[in-house]
Amino acid sequence: MLLLNINYVPGKEIDALGIVKGNVVQSKHIGKDIMAGLKNVVGGELHGYTEMLNEARAIATQRMVEEAEALGADAVIRIEYATSAIMDGTAEVIAYGTAVKYK
Repeated sequence: MLLLNINYVPGKEIDALGIVKGNVVQSKHIGKDIMAGLKNVVGGELHGYTEMLNEARAIATQRMVEEAEALGADAVIRIEYATSAIMDGTAEVIAYGTAVKYK
């Protein structure tokens, strides 16, 4: 499945099939959450949360691709990601775009 964040597929004529999305609400292990709190005092990257969000983006992307495949899509264009905090230590990540089929 070709995934692009542009409005077209280079060299292809396409038909839009519709919007597809995938989302996940992810939380971090309490031990890593405590360590992140300590790191917050001294500053720097919170590696545990970086890992959590990378994993969440991968899951959301895979779910979006599965939805596109169910429509018979060849590609998803205009892909975007959004995140929101649900509660302390958790985040929702959504991936969405337009599923397209080559003519």
